[in-house]
Amino acid sequence: MVCGKLEIDILNSFWNLTEQNEDMDISIQDIVDDLAASGVERAYTTIKTVMDRLTVKSVLVRYKVGKKFFYKAAMDRREMTLESVKTLADQFFGGSYTSLLRFVERECSEYLVR
Repeated sequence: MVCGKLEIDILNSFWNLTEQNEDMDISIQDIVDDLAASGVERAYTTIKTVMDRLTVKSVLVRYKVGKKFFYKAAMDRREMTLESVKTLADQFFGGSYTSLLRFVERECSEYLVR
């Protein structure tokens, strides 16, 4: 699954906010506030649009409590990372994780801590 920068920022906010309590109800405003605290300023309506897009992609689940909508992450950070690595391997390396790893070792050696 491919996600854009703002989608990833929103998901990171989710995972950070629910780190201590995975059952926490997360509203759009919670994400707007968390992103703003991290220096990412976006309009409420922009965040709502992206969160709704993530719901369509089945990465978030939306539900209503009273008159207010809340969201939960359907995938944790590990699951999303594994899905992203699989997509990367499929799209650029014919599904070969070995080829992907060789590429990372060869092309990204200065970033690897040994």
